[in-house]
Amino acid sequence: MNVEEEVERLREEIKRLGKLQDDASYKVTFGVLFNDDRCANIFEALVGTLRAAKKRKIVAYDGELLLQGVHDNVEITLKPAPPAVAAAVATATATDAVVT
Repeated sequence: MNVEEEVERLREEIKRLGKLQDDASYKVTFGVLFNDDRCANIFEALVGTLRAAKKRKIVAYDGELLLQGVHDNVEITLKPAPPAVAAAVATATATDAVVT
């Protein structure tokens, strides 16, 4: 799995585990992500994937390096997708639903 695929999987897992906010973002704590069995099976290096997503401005959180235990309560925010991207994803999803 390449970095882009991992970042996309991270986005899906944050949506699954996080709470939807009024601004269409999702929030989850590092501890919830780190201790989730599904995430543990998907991500070999969760911290590295988080850093890649932060660099791409997909997620936001305080600090540079998150460590289990010490940073379990740090909130990770999945930023809302820009309208053009959200529309493209919705269209692709609708197309997949029709095809299958």
